[in-house]
Amino acid sequence: MTDPQLALASDIAIWAGLAVLALALISFSAHLAVTGAARQGRSDDTVPQPTALLVRTGTGTEGSTTFPDAAPTSAALEPPAVDHPAGVTRRWGVLGMQLTWLATFAVLAGTLMRGLSVQRWPLGNMYEFAIVAASFALVVFCTWSLKQDRLWLGPFVVLPVMVVLVAGKIWYTEASQLMPALDNTMWLTIHVTLATLSVALFVIGAALAVTYLLRDAAERKSRVRGWLAALPQAEKLEAMTYGMHIFAFPLWTFTLITGAIWAEVAWGRYWGWDPKEVWTFVIWVVYAAYLHSRATSSWTKRQATYVALTGMLCVIINYTVVNLLITGLHSYSGVA
Repeated sequence: MTDPQLALASDIAIWAGLAVLALALISFSAHLAVTGAARQGRSDDTVPQPTALLVRTGTGTEGSTTFPDAAPTSAALEPPAVDHPAGVTRRWGVLGMQLTWLATFAVLAGTLMRGLSVQRWPLGNMYEFAIVAASFALVVFCTWSLKQDRLWLGPFVVLPVMVVLVAGKIWYTEASQLMPALDNTMWLTIHVTLATLSVALFVIGAALAVTYLLRDAAERKSRVRGWLAALPQAEKLEAMTYGMHIFAFPLWTFTLITGAIWAEVAWGRYWGWDPKEVWTFVIWVVYAAYLHSRATSSWTKRQATYVALTGMLCVIINYTVVNLLITGLHSYSGVA
């Protein structure tokens, strides 16, 4: 049995969340622009000028003024370590964060009502995968921002979440009951929840990876200008990228393991080289390669980060091409 009224309310809540996220994206983008300009301006203002030195002669005269020949040290030329050089720079970011919280509640409400409308965990088709993964990504970002200032990361998280929700609307499927192969509440809850949570963390990891590569390229050219000046230093961004993947990779490992166990329950074998199984393993291998390359001295951090982004590309292929174009035992996208 399905509840059409709850299903309709769920759809409205998701659309509302998407609209609020669009406003949050504008606010976060303004925050980056204003903060970057303020930091860049303060950096230019604080570049030390040659200091006049008073040199006294031995004749008791007044002396002369000279300027040292030495150029300022590179440390003196570094931008000041000021998170928000002007109070006004936080206004747009804080507004964006508040809007993101509001959108998070809307998307969570829509996801919950979708599950209540069909009286099951809402993970039976691609539309439901999309809204649950978006919910996880928003919750992780908002919770992370409670402890540390992550306003600069807002556009890089909100934009892909919006893309996921829009894609979900394109893949929209009417609320309905599960197909027989998925009708196992325990393994559906465990396996698919782990998968969507892992994907949400990989999305945030990819967002961090992009910010690192952009900032690192600017630092290499000594041209940290505009909104790039609002980002943390490249070294810190790379460390956060690595940390997010360290957390996400074990969850994807459990996704692979629980999927094999569920396959044995549903189809009588742990592994059958089904396209979905193969691509789940491919994703695991690519992210394992990223973690290995990150710990290998012969690889640069920049090169390793490109491997992480390759993993994100594999995730996208797995949840689009494999689900929509390749026929297999996991063909339950719900899209006609």
